Formats: sequence, C-alpha cells, structure tokens
Amino acid sequence: MSEPVGRYSAVETIGRGVRAAPALRTGFGVTLAFALMGASGRVVIPILVQQAIDRGFPAKGVQVHVVAWLALVAFCIITLATWAQRTAVYRLGRRSEEALFGLRVRLFEHIHRLSIADHSEERKGALVARVTSDVETLAQFFQWGGLAIMLDGTLMLLVAAVMLAYDWVLAVVAFVVAAPLFFVLQRVQRHLVRAYDEARAQNAEVMTQISEVVSGAETLRSYGVGGRYARRVKRASHDRSNAFIRAGTIGAFLFPSGEVFGVLTVSAVVVTGLLRGPGSGLTAGAMVGFVFLTYRFLEPIAEFTEVLDQAQTAVAGMRRVLGVLEIPIGPPEPEVPMKLPQGGLAVTLDRVDFSYRTRGDGDEPLVLNNVTAHIPAGQQVAVVGETGSGKTTLGRLVARMADPAAGTVLVGGVPLTRVSNNDLRARLTVVPQEPFLFEGSIAANLLFAKPKLSIADLERSIDDLDLRDWLDTLPDGIDTEVGQRGAQLSAGERQLVALIRASLVDPDVLVLDEATSSVDALTEVRLSHALERLASGRTTIAIAHRLSTAARADRVLVLDHGSLVEDGSHAELVQAGGVYSRMFEAWVASTSAG
Repeated sequence: MSEPVGRYSAVETIGRGVRAAPALRTGFGVTLAFALMGASGRVVIPILVQQAIDRGFPAKGVQVHVVAWLALVAFCIITLATWAQRTAVYRLGRRSEEALFGLRVRLFEHIHRLSIADHSEERKGALVARVTSDVETLAQFFQWGGLAIMLDGTLMLLVAAVMLAYDWVLAVVAFVVAAPLFFVLQRVQRHLVRAYDEARAQNAEVMTQISEVVSGAETLRSYGVGGRYARRVKRASHDRSNAFIRAGTIGAFLFPSGEVFGVLTVSAVVVTGLLRGPGSGLTAGAMVGFVFLTYRFLEPIAEFTEVLDQAQTAVAGMRRVLGVLEIPIGPPEPEVPMKLPQGGLAVTLDRVDFSYRTRGDGDEPLVLNNVTAHIPAGQQVAVVGETGSGKTTLGRLVARMADPAAGTVLVGGVPLTRVSNNDLRARLTVVPQEPFLFEGSIAANLLFAKPKLSIADLERSIDDLDLRDWLDTLPDGIDTEVGQRGAQLSAGERQLVALIRASLVDPDVLVLDEATSSVDALTEVRLSHALERLASGRTTIAIAHRLSTAARADRVLVLDHGSLVEDGSHAELVQAGGVYSRMFEAWVASTSAG
C-alpha cells in the first residue's frame, strides 16, 4: 500500500488535488485574465477618487465637469469589471463542478478496482465517506472558498503593486504592520489541519457505526443488543462532535485576527502620512486614495481568515480522497494481455502465499501458505477446512479478486496476471457466500449479468437448472420483487437467483463460495440439483461448508491454517484417517444427533 498522503503539506495537497482533477486546469489562464480585469476595477476606483479630490476640488473652486467625467469613467470601468468578475466566477464555478464530478467518478471507479485485501482494510463506511461527505466538502469549498481565494488573491497582488507606485514608504508601513497576520495564520494552520484531519476521521467512524447498525438491524434485534450498539453510535457521534468543536474553536481564533490587524494597519498608514506632512509630496487626494487602497488590500486578508477555516476542511477531505486514489489498484490490468485458450480451462496454484493487509507493517500473517494444486479442466473440486483455514481466500485468488503475495495462479495454463479482466470475467464466474441482489425484480437481477437477453432466455435457463417448480411458488414468478439487498427472499432463494445468474454467463470455470450454507433441506436439494446441472462439463471449485457437497465432488482439497494438508477423493480421505476424516466423523455425528 502507498505511503499515507497525510505527509503532504496543505499547498502540496492542493497541488496534487488539482492534478487529480484536470478539469480545474482547463482554460484557467482565461479565467485568471477575467479575474484580473474584475480586480482592476476595484483598484481603479481609489485612483479616480484621488483624481477627483486633487483635480475636481482645487483651491479656485469645484470643477464639476472634471468630477462628472471621472464619475462616467468610474461607471464604465465598474460595469466592465463586474461583467469580467461574473464571467470569472461562472467559468471557475463550472470548471469546479466538472472537476468534482470527474473526481467522484474516478474515486468510485478506483474503489471498485481495489484488491479485496484493500477492501478488507478499508471498512465500507469509510469508503462511502470518501465518495460522499469528503467530496461534498470539496464541493462546498469550491462554491465559495476557491472563488474567494482566486478573486481576492488577484486583487491583493494588484493593490500591492499600486500602493508601491503611489508611495513606497506608506506601502512598506502597511505591509510591515499587516505581515504578522500571515505568521499568525500560518501557526494556527498547523493546529487547524490536525484538528480537521481528526474531525474527518471521526466523521468516517460515525458513518461506519451507523452503516453497521442499519445493515445488521435484524441481527441486533434478534439478540436484543440494539441498545448496546446504539450507545456505540452515540459515543462515536459524541467524539465526532468534540472533534469538530475543537477544530471550530481553533478556527474561531482566526476571525478577529483580521479585524485587529486591519485597524492597526490603517492607523499606522494615517499616522505615518500625517507625520510626513505635505513636504513628502503626498497630496490630500493621494492620502485618501491610499487609505482606500489600504482597505482594499486588507479586505481579502480579512476574507482569507474566513476562507481558511473552510479551506482546511477541504484540504483534510482532499487528503483522505487522495489517500484512497494512491492505493494501487489490484489486481492491475496486464500491459500485454494473453488470451485464454478455447475449450475447458484447468486451474493451477503454484506455491501460492497470501496475506491481508491488516497491520500495515508489511509483516502480516499468511492466510495461505505455499499452496500447490492442479485442477484439470472439467473436474469438480470441493475445498474444505475449518473457519479461517483460507478456503474462501483461495476462491478469491482463483477469481483474481486479489493477487497472491507469492507464487502463481494459472487458468488454462496462463498466469492470471497476464489475463485481461474482461477475458477472465467472460470465462470465470463466482457465486459468493452471500449473493448480492439489487432492489427490483428477479428478472432485473438476472438481466444484470446479460442485459441483452430476453425474458425467454431467462426462462430457458431456469428450466435448464430444473428450478421451474421453485419459481412457480413465488407470487409473481420471475417478476417477483426481491427487496433491498434481496431481503424479501430467503438466503437459499437468493443463492438460487445467483446460480441462475451465473448460468447465463455460461462460464468455463465456476467458483462457488459456501453455495449451500444456511438453507433449509428442501432448498438444499434444489440447490444441489441446480449445482449439479450448472457444474456439468465445467471446472468447478466449491468452497464447501456442508460435507455433503464434498462427498459429491470428484476431488476434495483440505486446508488447515492456510496450508493444503490433504488432497484426494471423498472416499480416499475418509479412509486416510486425517483431518478430513475427523471433520467427516464430526459432521456425521452432528447430523445424526440432529
């Protein structure tokens, strides 16, 4: 996994964020030119005020035509500057939305291309927070803070240049008095960044806790522990609230800082001007104009103190977004992919090791250790073992949900690292332990696999698996609504839908993870019969929970603490008196007792 993105400063993080969202750079030069035009209008007005005082109110009397002419010029400049500033705001706002849209899509796609090892490390709630709340934080910043930084930044630069041209002594006084404000802001920034990083982390924790409570509502109610988990959510929410209060307290220190330094700066300029007197060559109009310019210079600084609070939140969110984008995708697509051979596909595991990234210190325990096996094309294999033995992980490696830490997985004699994802998914299908169904009808969930198929094609596949009798028991047949995550179907019925969906792909290799677990006897018979039809002629790897599945397989692989300890037929392993024999005896005893 990549080094944490938190090592970058705020400026570096913003730079990396701009590179991650290239739409921000598109036409930025033109947008900046419009912003400079808008800022120029605000700078010209103090100059026109100075001209009006010095030329429109001479000692001999008021020159109305001069004041009127200058007022007309001011009107035209303000009109042009307003149009330019609105154009800059529109362009930057549009580019910001395009950039955030691209960033959200890129982040979403990146998360779905991560290795299963990274999904095990990053909890679902935290990943959801990256796509939703963290990107939303960036959107809120660009809607106001980003615009303010760009427009006010250009204004400060122009005003500073004009102040130096007017009177460099007064300009230096203004800059010197205002300078400590930047050091104050810089010092507070460091504390603010840490505070908002902690606040965003606590926000992700709250989302994770809430996600678990909502998803596991039925289980919590069944065991009567809803109150305990509600208290966990309350504690997490309390920690989040405290974290944001701490960040807000630090941020609140910034607001009066700008006002205090503003008063000090203007006072210093006025006092210096009065002390220098008329002999300095500074006219009354120039003095008034310079005071206006000083206020113009200080206005962006005061606004920066407000923007800074929001900017730190955005930087913290950007760090977390970039942290996900810096995780290498896995498994990566090969640069020069190899096609899988036509016909049946054998599966080979050659000295395979694997570990999940749980501690981040590079010394994680092996889940699979030196596993070697060859499964000929068309053979049906059951993988058995105690919970935590690594059997599910083995199935994930065969399906290339992750790559082994060492060793090679080959399908059809081709290393999976050389096979394109599209080619592999067209030839290999996984039926997971808990099949995910989308809200909608059974038909919609089947067409998810092959959108171009007709209802007649779906019906034919159901008949091929001999599941017509089950479908006829449903209230609306193939149009029966499954509910959110398939909640309106039983666990076994969801697995039946998953088997039909897998049959539509017509794979050469089938990986079944606990396909007959947690189902009633009738559903198990249906599942077993459908599996037998689906597996016929295909290389099948069944992660078996019930040893009845292993008994029907051509071959059984036995895993124990990540190592392949036995390999043979059901009858051979029962007679061998090893791990499988003991598991089988215990299973028979529990079945008889039941």
